[in-house]
Amino acid sequence: MLLLPAGCVYGFHGGGLPRDVRTVAVLPFDNQTPNPDLQVQLLEAMRRGVDSRLGVRDASESRADAIVRGAITRYDVDIPIGYSASTAGAPVTGTRRKLELSVDVEIVNQRTGKTLWARKGLVADGEYAERAESDGRRQAVQKIVSDIIEGAQSQW
Repeated sequence: MLLLPAGCVYGFHGGGLPRDVRTVAVLPFDNQTPNPDLQVQLLEAMRRGVDSRLGVRDASESRADAIVRGAITRYDVDIPIGYSASTAGAPVTGTRRKLELSVDVEIVNQRTGKTLWARKGLVADGEYAERAESDGRRQAVQKIVSDIIEGAQSQW
């Protein structure tokens, strides 16, 4: 019984971020890949995720208590993972592919300059049917966002 009140001292404000972090600015990640859509897709997904899952409000960089910044360091597509063919020996009729996305990310308290959470080489993948790369990209972006949010939440 005594453990419950002691455990509640930490609370869940800011999803594991310090109590003084109430607003966060998600900056566009530096895109070091040839895919221009990736930066915008990741930025939008990060903003939605931070707002809904970390318990903080979105703010401009100049007004935010903390910032999320990073770089998209790798985007590999068309990694074959499976084939399907007809039973009559006809040519391949469909291919499953995989893509991998890698980012470096950090969350920094702007008031103290202290890094609250950081990860280099965070990798996620997504599977997709042939000619449906955007489906795989969407999966990988969502996995990256979830990993970042879970990492920030684990700090409490």
